[in-house]
Amino acid sequence: MTPTTFEAFETTLDRDTPPKEWPDSLKSLWFDAKGDWESSHDIAQDLHSLMGSWIHAYLHRKEGDKWNAGYWYGRAGKPFPDYTLEEELKVLVEANL
Repeated sequence: MTPTTFEAFETTLDRDTPPKEWPDSLKSLWFDAKGDWESSHDIAQDLHSLMGSWIHAYLHRKEGDKWNAGYWYGRAGKPFPDYTLEEELKVLVEANL
C-alpha cells in the first residue's frame, strides 16, 4: 500500500526493499532516503517524465553537481530550490503520494 503521508513513508525505511506496488518515482525516493544514491539514480534516470526530471535534479544537487542539477531542474520546469535537501526530499515524497 502506498503511504499517505511523509511520516508513513518514513516508517517503511526499516524494510530491505520498497513495496513492489509503489510507483517507480516513490521507489527512487525511498532508495535515496535509505542512503542508496546509486539505486535511486538508476531508477530516476529511466523515468521520462517531469517528476523523473525533478528527482534526477534533486539527486544531482545532492551529489554536488550544481550544473547538472540545474539542467534537470530546467527539464522538470522547476526553479533551483533555495531550501535544504531534507526539505526537498519531503516535498518530492509528498508530491508522489
